Amino acid sequence: MVQTEGYARHHASRMKREQEKMRNFIGNLAFIAIMAGPVSAEGMITYTTDDSFDDVVFGLENAILDAGLVIDGLSHVGEMLARTKEDVGSEVDLYPQADVYSFCSAALSRKVMEADPTNIRFCPYDIFVAIMPDNPDQVTVGFEVYPDGPMKEVEALLDSIARAAVGQP
Repeated sequence: MVQTEGYARHHASRMKREQEKMRNFIGNLAFIAIMAGPVSAEGMITYTTDDSFDDVVFGLENAILDAGLVIDGLSHVGEMLARTKEDVGSEVDLYPQADVYSFCSAALSRKVMEADPTNIRFCPYDIFVAIMPDNPDQVTVGFEVYPDGPMKEVEALLDSIARAAVGQP
């Protein structure tokens, strides 16, 4: 009986230590996820800032140009959706402000398309900047997650541009 009670106490103490380790592990994992920076949801990477929309747009345009790229297109998606909401039978205001910047890198595009000609479907590359309806006090910058392989180099370029737009290293 004495051995059994000792074993039970030892086992309960060990279980308690293991549970504490697991709680610490989960807490650390949650902390790492929060502090990691970019948020990836449904194939998208986003960064959010308290900076004004105009400041973020200025940062994005400069980051694109600083990378040696030319802005091919600017879509004022927020304005278009506001302008056409009644035409499509909606009363919902989606974005206070939202733009999509399109651009391409001749050298990088050639590289990824030589690796796989079907990568043409990803060109031009897009980064959006928007004030989200559920978070009107912040500006979000984001872009699509690309598939594994050569397109990850493009994703890294977009990531560096998006980070620069919101003042992250």
